[in-house]
Amino acid sequence: MAQENCFEERYAKGDIPWDLGRADANLVGMVEKWSVQSCRALDIGCGTGDNSIWLARRAFDVTGVDVSALAIEKARQKAREGNVECRFLVADFLKAQVDEAPFGFAFDRGCFHSFDSPEEQVLFARNVADHLDKGGLWLSLIASKDAPQRDPGPPRHSAIEITTATEPSFEILTLVSGYLDSNHPDPFRCWICVMKKRGG
Repeated sequence: MAQENCFEERYAKGDIPWDLGRADANLVGMVEKWSVQSCRALDIGCGTGDNSIWLARRAFDVTGVDVSALAIEKARQKAREGNVECRFLVADFLKAQVDEAPFGFAFDRGCFHSFDSPEEQVLFARNVADHLDKGGLWLSLIASKDAPQRDPGPPRHSAIEITTATEPSFEILTLVSGYLDSNHPDPFRCWICVMKKRGG
C-alpha cells in the first residue's frame, strides 16, 4: 500500500497515536533554547497542524505539508477555528517541491524516521536542504534504536544512520537522546537532532 494511502486510512479510522492535540515539547524547547527568530518555517508531515499553529502564533510564516488529505483538512479547520494564518498543502515531501521555499527553519516529527532505506533517507535530507535558506535550521525528531522495538511502534534509527544520511547536506549542531512527546505514560526514546544547512 502506498504510504499516502496508509496514512489516509489511519486518519480516517482515528488511529493516530502520534497526534498530541498540542505542540511537541521538543519543538517548543528548541525554539526557545536556540532563540530561533521568526521566519518562514516548513512543518514536514504536519498532521493535523498543532506544531504549525504554535509556530504561527509566534510570528513564524508557516507552511505545513502532509501526504494525508484528511490530516490537512483537519489542520485547516484548526487554523480557522483558532484564527491563525497558516498554509497547509497535501504533498509527498520525498517527491514534491514546495513552491513557498526557501525557508529559514524546518521541522519534522517522525517524518525522517518513516523511511527505511538509506537512499530514501539521503533523498529526504537533500530535499529538506533544497527547501532551506543558506544556514537554515532543521529540527528532526527520530525514534531511536537505543530502546527495544515495540509493536506497534515507529521505525527506529541509530545515530550513525542519521549522520550518514544528513551530513552531506547539513552540519549536525546537536544530536541528543530524549523522548518523543506523548500523551502516554511510556513515551518512545528518540534522537533530537538540530542541523544547519551547509554553505551558509
